[in-house]
Amino acid sequence: MNTLSLNIVTPNGSVYDREDVNLAVLQTTAGEIGVMYGHIPTVAALEIGYVKINFDGGSEYIAVSEGFVEVRQDKLSIIVQTSEPAKEIDVARAELAKSRAESHLNDEEDSSDINRAKRALDRANNRIRVANLQ
Repeated sequence: MNTLSLNIVTPNGSVYDREDVNLAVLQTTAGEIGVMYGHIPTVAALEIGYVKINFDGGSEYIAVSEGFVEVRQDKLSIIVQTSEPAKEIDVARAELAKSRAESHLNDEEDSSDINRAKRALDRANNRIRVANLQ
């Protein structure tokens, strides 16, 4: 069976690299897509969500922030601000980040960074959700 190579890159460089991917599932701004070997070349914007990676012998989830994906026939490149495998997510830290973001959103006196607090809350909720998928 033909497989994909998958590379996830953040501003800190490549953080995930795998050569034996049978299927990758991603959340794009247009909806969820699945990518297998031979997929039509595509570029799409990603939402805060996860990448589910299926390979012989198992699967794993990776929490990702917004970004982009480039699909080629045998290669998948994901470019995001942050990426974290489900098994490495510190749920207690994510819960603390969620609590801080909610507190900031509820602070009626300081509405200067509402959008930043909303994005922080979305990222924290995503990390918690992905940690529970593993």
